[in-house]
Amino acid sequence: MRKIIPALIVLSLLSIFLGVYIGPVGLSPSDVTSGIAYGVKVTLSRFFPFNLGEPPKYFSIIWKIRLPEVLLAYLVGLSLASAGVASQALFRNPLADPYIIGISSGAAFGAALSLLVGITYMPYLSLAFSFLSVFIVYSLARTNGKVPVDTLLLAGIAYGFLANAATWYIYVTHPHNAYITWTWLLGSFNGAEWKEVLIMLVVSSLGTGFLIWKWRELNLILLGEESIALGLDLHLYRKVFLGVIATLTAFAVYTSGVIGFVGLVSPHIMRIILGPNHRELTPSTALFGGILLVVADLLARTVAKPQVIPVGIITAFMGAPFFLYLLMKHKRGELMR
Repeated sequence: MRKIIPALIVLSLLSIFLGVYIGPVGLSPSDVTSGIAYGVKVTLSRFFPFNLGEPPKYFSIIWKIRLPEVLLAYLVGLSLASAGVASQALFRNPLADPYIIGISSGAAFGAALSLLVGITYMPYLSLAFSFLSVFIVYSLARTNGKVPVDTLLLAGIAYGFLANAATWYIYVTHPHNAYITWTWLLGSFNGAEWKEVLIMLVVSSLGTGFLIWKWRELNLILLGEESIALGLDLHLYRKVFLGVIATLTAFAVYTSGVIGFVGLVSPHIMRIILGPNHRELTPSTALFGGILLVVADLLARTVAKPQVIPVGIITAFMGAPFFLYLLMKHKRGELMR
């Protein structure tokens, strides 16, 4: 089982290479490698003197269009998968996903508000309302200084219905530009910029790194109140993990829209292979989530070309049958907690 992480790293590099290689403009493997190498040189030339020479053929396509898109897809998938494995531990529910605490509903409401104040503010409003939604749900669930998991889950569901109702009201009364916001909310990496890649690199590295570091606490939190007897400050770590989940998911939504099922499917596939121990489960799930979303983005760009399908539609096609399979196993009591 220890070999799975090196294998996933190799698959990650391969999926990123294929994501850059395959597209409307035909490229050779040498075009991809030379374009990436030249881009790295250009970046390093800001700090070290380099004789850059002429840029290789297709450099702009590789470095400015495809590579940022593929890297952003990988980092968003890594973040959602990490948040998913933490969510399932936090809620002690194998069917939990990162959006369960109202983040997607808040993001949709923020996007809808951009129809009132200006469509250019859409990503920023979605980010702000993602965090605000988590705060509201947490405040609603808090009782006597504690946050019961069941209450938090119910508060998230209730808030989601309310936010969705408000979102639809805005869309019905202000239909202008509604298509733009819905296309974005379905998930897209088109037009990804290096600035967004850098943001997700920092957020995903810190958030996922923290969850990997705290694998023991994730194992203990599965025990619920019994973990207190083992020395875990359960209520503190619930807040901490909730904050990490919210941050990873909110920034994923900010950079790419709402992309479902990655945070649900990835932990389960890795749990089937590795078991429930978060020492191996968390890093493996993160890497697999990145691979999964790069593949989904590649399919989104190729299955109906020249039209690009929102990547959220592809992940729904991939994830919904698997979710139904999990639901049936859960119904029979076969899912591991």
